[in-house]
Amino acid sequence: MYQNYIFDFYGTLADIRTEEEDPWLWEKVSDIYSAMGASYSSHELQRAFRRMEKEEKKRAVVSQETEALRAEYQEDMEPDLTKVFLRLYEEKGVDCSPLQAKMTAITFRALSRKYLRVYDGVEELLGELRRRGKKIYLLSNAQSDFTRPEIDMLGLTKYFDGIFLSSEQGWKKPSPIFFSKLLDKYQLKPSESIMIGNDEAADIVGAQSVGMDALYIHTAISPLEYGRVEADYRVMDGDFRKIGKLILG
Repeated sequence: MYQNYIFDFYGTLADIRTEEEDPWLWEKVSDIYSAMGASYSSHELQRAFRRMEKEEKKRAVVSQETEALRAEYQEDMEPDLTKVFLRLYEEKGVDCSPLQAKMTAITFRALSRKYLRVYDGVEELLGELRRRGKKIYLLSNAQSDFTRPEIDMLGLTKYFDGIFLSSEQGWKKPSPIFFSKLLDKYQLKPSESIMIGNDEAADIVGAQSVGMDALYIHTAISPLEYGRVEADYRVMDGDFRKIGKLILG
């Protein structure tokens, strides 16, 4: 069977709900900025954040390797949103250290998060893979300062031989560049690897683009459109515990 098991995070290993449009969230975050000398109303802060978010994506585009890649994969580029939290201070003339920006990003995420939990059967499967000497990797479209603390909170960091997050790499799934970066760094053979995720367009198409097998699991936070891509394996009722039987024999 496979030697390398590559997992998506949200919707595959972990169930999460966030609410970034909640007025209460922006009121609290504006209080934080104002307390640090960067005075914003909640509406002003939300508008500035969304504007800078778009600007950072454009900056990510112009910082990539070649014009050919930018033209072909522009929609698959991913900015680091912690830069937005830093710029929000600077726009009001307040000096901001990288640590302060990081802590603001972490606080924003904690305030917007409604709940976070590991799906049943996840730790059992990851533990079994470790016992069998398999390599386990995480490949997720995610912001580093949001997601690395959440992986730690759930006690999952110890299972991974490598964690690849889109905001750290500048690319997101389904870009084959993102997948190839992981394969190249850890010298993984696509024929010995499988991608497991809950998003057909991102996880399954992306894996197939670099010659990997893929398993699709349908969960409550999977995109509504599904069934258009032929995965090697499918779990359609969201029961993570069924995955082991399919990929371990």
